[in-house]
Amino acid sequence: MYKHILIATDGSELAGKALLHGLDLAKALIAKVTLMTASEPMWSAMPGEMAIAFPHEDYEKAMVENAQRILATVSDAATTRQIDFNVKHVRDQFPAEAIVEAAREGGCDLIVMASHGRRGIAQLVLGSQASKVLTLSTVSVLIYRE
Repeated sequence: MYKHILIATDGSELAGKALLHGLDLAKALIAKVTLMTASEPMWSAMPGEMAIAFPHEDYEKAMVENAQRILATVSDAATTRQIDFNVKHVRDQFPAEAIVEAAREGGCDLIVMASHGRRGIAQLVLGSQASKVLTLSTVSVLIYRE
Protein backbone atom coordinates (compact mmCIF):
# COMPACT_ATOMS: atom_id res chain seq x y z
CA MET A 1 0.00 0.00 0.00
CA TYR A 2 1.21 3.59 0.51
CA LYS A 3 4.64 4.11 2.09
CA HIS A 4 5.11 7.89 1.86
CA ILE A 5 2.19 10.32 1.89
CA LEU A 6 2.45 14.00 1.03
CA ILE A 7 -0.19 16.08 2.82
CA ALA A 8 -0.60 19.56 1.38
CA THR A 9 -2.11 22.34 3.45
CA ASP A 10 -2.81 26.03 3.17
CA GLY A 11 -3.73 26.35 6.84
CA SER A 12 -7.47 26.61 6.18
CA GLU A 13 -10.08 24.81 8.27
CA LEU A 14 -10.90 22.41 5.43
CA ALA A 15 -7.20 21.67 4.84
CA GLY A 16 -6.94 20.92 8.56
CA LYS A 17 -9.63 18.28 8.23
CA ALA A 18 -7.82 16.78 5.23
CA LEU A 19 -4.62 16.80 7.30
CA LEU A 20 -6.23 14.78 10.09
CA HIS A 21 -7.66 12.32 7.57
CA GLY A 22 -4.24 11.93 5.92
CA LEU A 23 -2.48 11.50 9.25
CA ASP A 24 -4.97 8.86 10.36
CA LEU A 25 -4.40 7.02 7.08
CA ALA A 26 -0.62 7.26 7.51
CA LYS A 27 -0.88 5.94 11.07
CA ALA A 28 -2.97 2.98 9.94
CA LEU A 29 -0.53 2.19 7.11
CA ILE A 30 2.62 2.97 9.13
CA ALA A 31 3.57 5.35 6.34
CA LYS A 32 6.01 8.25 6.40
CA VAL A 33 4.51 11.71 5.85
CA THR A 34 5.69 14.92 4.25
CA LEU A 35 3.68 17.92 5.42
CA MET A 36 3.93 20.79 2.97
CA THR A 37 2.69 24.25 2.22
CA ALA A 38 3.47 26.56 -0.67
CA SER A 39 3.80 30.33 -0.99
CA GLU A 40 2.85 31.85 -4.33
CA PRO A 41 5.14 34.34 -6.06
CA MET A 42 4.49 37.89 -4.95
CA TRP A 43 3.46 39.04 -8.41
CA SER A 44 0.63 36.47 -8.50
CA ALA A 45 -0.61 37.13 -4.98
CA MET A 46 -1.02 40.91 -5.37
CA PRO A 47 -2.26 43.20 -8.10
CA GLY A 48 0.50 45.16 -9.86
CA GLU A 49 -0.06 48.42 -7.99
CA MET A 50 0.08 46.69 -4.61
CA ALA A 51 3.16 44.69 -5.52
CA ILE A 52 5.01 47.90 -6.42
CA ALA A 53 4.04 49.60 -3.15
CA PHE A 54 4.68 46.56 -0.94
CA PRO A 55 8.39 45.80 -0.38
CA HIS A 56 9.42 42.33 -1.60
CA GLU A 57 11.31 41.68 1.65
CA ASP A 58 8.13 42.30 3.67
CA TYR A 59 6.19 39.87 1.46
CA GLU A 60 8.89 37.22 1.83
CA LYS A 61 8.97 37.68 5.60
CA ALA A 62 5.18 37.40 5.85
CA MET A 63 5.15 34.26 3.67
CA VAL A 64 7.87 32.58 5.73
CA GLU A 65 6.12 33.45 9.00
CA ASN A 66 2.80 32.16 7.68
CA ALA A 67 4.39 28.91 6.47
CA GLN A 68 6.14 28.43 9.82
CA ARG A 69 2.84 28.92 11.65
CA ILE A 70 1.05 26.44 9.39
CA LEU A 71 3.82 23.84 9.56
CA ALA A 72 4.13 24.14 13.35
CA THR A 73 0.42 23.41 13.73
CA VAL A 74 0.45 20.40 11.39
CA SER A 75 3.70 19.13 12.96
CA ASP A 76 2.01 19.08 16.34
CA ALA A 77 -0.79 16.91 14.92
CA ALA A 78 1.72 14.45 13.42
CA THR A 79 3.82 14.35 16.59
CA THR A 80 0.74 13.64 18.70
CA ARG A 81 -0.02 10.64 16.47
CA GLN A 82 3.62 9.46 16.65
CA ILE A 83 4.02 9.54 12.87
CA ASP A 84 7.39 9.74 11.10
CA PHE A 85 7.22 13.05 9.21
CA ASN A 86 9.12 15.92 7.70
CA VAL A 87 7.99 19.40 6.69
CA LYS A 88 8.48 21.35 3.50
CA HIS A 89 7.80 24.95 2.56
CA VAL A 90 7.97 25.64 -1.16
CA ARG A 91 8.45 29.32 -1.95
CA ASP A 92 7.59 31.33 -5.06
CA GLN A 93 5.69 28.55 -6.77
CA PHE A 94 2.04 27.99 -7.56
CA PRO A 95 0.52 25.47 -5.12
CA ALA A 96 -0.48 22.74 -7.59
CA GLU A 97 2.93 22.66 -9.26
CA ALA A 98 4.68 22.81 -5.88
CA ILE A 99 2.63 19.89 -4.54
CA VAL A 100 3.30 17.68 -7.56
CA GLU A 101 7.01 18.54 -7.58
CA ALA A 102 7.37 17.95 -3.82
CA ALA A 103 5.67 14.55 -4.15
CA ARG A 104 8.00 13.59 -7.02
CA GLU A 105 11.15 14.83 -5.28
CA GLY A 106 10.18 13.13 -2.01
CA GLY A 107 9.30 9.80 -3.59
CA CYS A 108 5.75 10.07 -2.29
CA ASP A 109 3.19 7.56 -3.54
CA LEU A 110 0.06 9.42 -2.40
CA ILE A 111 -0.96 13.08 -2.19
CA VAL A 112 -3.67 14.09 0.28
CA MET A 113 -5.29 17.50 0.00
CA ALA A 114 -8.60 19.27 0.44
CA SER A 115 -10.94 20.66 -2.18
CA HIS A 116 -13.60 23.29 -1.72
CA GLY A 117 -15.57 21.67 -4.53
CA ARG A 118 -16.18 24.80 -6.56
CA ARG A 119 -17.86 24.20 -9.88
CA GLY A 120 -18.67 26.07 -13.03
CA ILE A 121 -17.65 29.68 -13.33
CA ALA A 122 -16.32 29.81 -9.73
CA GLN A 123 -13.82 27.07 -10.57
CA LEU A 124 -12.80 28.82 -13.77
CA VAL A 125 -12.39 32.20 -12.11
CA LEU A 126 -10.85 31.08 -8.83
CA GLY A 127 -9.06 28.04 -10.19
CA SER A 128 -8.89 24.73 -8.45
CA GLN A 129 -5.57 23.60 -7.05
CA ALA A 130 -7.05 20.13 -6.51
CA SER A 131 -8.06 19.87 -10.17
CA LYS A 132 -4.62 20.99 -11.26
CA VAL A 133 -2.91 18.47 -8.99
CA LEU A 134 -5.15 15.71 -10.36
CA THR A 135 -4.18 16.72 -13.89
CA LEU A 136 -0.44 17.05 -13.25
CA SER A 137 0.24 14.24 -10.79
CA THR A 138 1.65 10.86 -11.74
CA VAL A 139 0.88 9.44 -8.28
CA SER A 140 -2.46 8.77 -6.61
CA VAL A 141 -4.31 11.76 -5.17
CA LEU A 142 -6.82 11.58 -2.33
CA ILE A 143 -9.11 14.62 -2.29
CA TYR A 144 -10.83 15.35 1.00
CA ARG A 145 -14.20 17.03 0.58
CA GLU A 146 -16.86 17.89 3.05
